[in-house]
Amino acid sequence: MRAEDLISTRPTAEEITESLRQLPTPRPDAVDALRQRFAATHEKPSAASWPPFLEGARIKRDARYADAPSSHRPVVGPALVMAKRAFRLAFQPFINEALRRQVEFNEAILDALALIHEHQRVHARTQTLWRQEVEKRLEQLDAQMPPKTPEAEPPTKPSGEDTGAEPARGKSRRRGR
Repeated sequence: MRAEDLISTRPTAEEITESLRQLPTPRPDAVDALRQRFAATHEKPSAASWPPFLEGARIKRDARYADAPSSHRPVVGPALVMAKRAFRLAFQPFINEALRRQVEFNEAILDALALIHEHQRVHARTQTLWRQEVEKRLEQLDAQMPPKTPEAEPPTKPSGEDTGAEPARGKSRRRGR
């Protein structure tokens, strides 16, 4: 299909407006039901901006800054920690530049995961609302149907016929059976 096929000059906006004016006004209960359905689907703003399972990753997304160095060695430990700090302080600009793209990637991944989580949450909410609406409609249809009349029982098979159990197996063609 091409765009030219979709664009039309007929009917004009005025003709559509006139057709809408000719429509009958809807019943007030139908309007209220539609407004309630719309209000139910309108999303309330969420309080938490990040899902709980992504909160830890969000805190650690910037790989340029490490935790404070430590050492388990009792004698040379303080000197080793001081050397680590001096190295980190001296080479921090190089570390920042080397890990800049990693930080951008981490942020993009976290944003994508948060977006996927939000889409799944909205989809689950929409599915729940849709299921509730379908169940309501089914209940309304069941209420409108006339009550069932008791049906006549199907005739039973005569006692000489098979009752539905599996037939006895014949002898096997294999040797020894």
